[in-house]
Amino acid sequence: MHSEISIIGLFLQASILVKLVMLILLSMSVFSWAAIFSRRRLLKISAQAAKKFESKFWSGIDLNNLYQESHARADSLRGMEQIFHSGFKEYVRLLKGGQRHPDAVMDGTYRAMRVSLSRELEVLETQLPMLATIGSISPYIGLFGTVWGIMSAFVALGGVQQATLSMVAPGIAEALIATAMGLFAAIPAVIAYNRFNTQIARLENAYSNFMDEFYGILHRQTYNQPRGES
Repeated sequence: MHSEISIIGLFLQASILVKLVMLILLSMSVFSWAAIFSRRRLLKISAQAAKKFESKFWSGIDLNNLYQESHARADSLRGMEQIFHSGFKEYVRLLKGGQRHPDAVMDGTYRAMRVSLSRELEVLETQLPMLATIGSISPYIGLFGTVWGIMSAFVALGGVQQATLSMVAPGIAEALIATAMGLFAAIPAVIAYNRFNTQIARLENAYSNFMDEFYGILHRQTYNQPRGES
């Protein structure tokens, strides 16, 4: 009796379609957990890197020296440091290129930082749509498997003159496993999606605040130059 009501035993007794549904849900659950661990690690590293760079930025270090440090490892820059590097690089390029109009310099610098910010957020949001999709459709896929399994069980009972609980229970149990698997895949995905969205919103706010503050510093440097230099 125990072997009949075990999860493996019920899976083996299920119909082809219900088995397919269970395998799909199992695959979605594996993909979901892989994305959860990946995003969790990335967001943790991004938050730590932002705090570290912001502390260095406000330590009083010369911006040219900070830019040179960042430029030496430009290929590996991420997050707030990448925004700083993109903005300062464009700022220096416009000045060295002969663009002396302050408005044009500042507009180009701001656009470069805005593009860099968008790209950083795009990296952080990778795999979130997949988590949202898994969280929203998994229960319905599981419910479909359950409905199909129960329907098949009752159809099979139609050919029996006297139905008993022992005849109905295994079919219903194997069908309900599909719903349980759907919820097992969906619940962690929804929780992780909401949590990651909150963390990304905090990082976006930190990046935007830094970008505005850095823009303000460059703005003061540019407009406080003597008129002969501008």
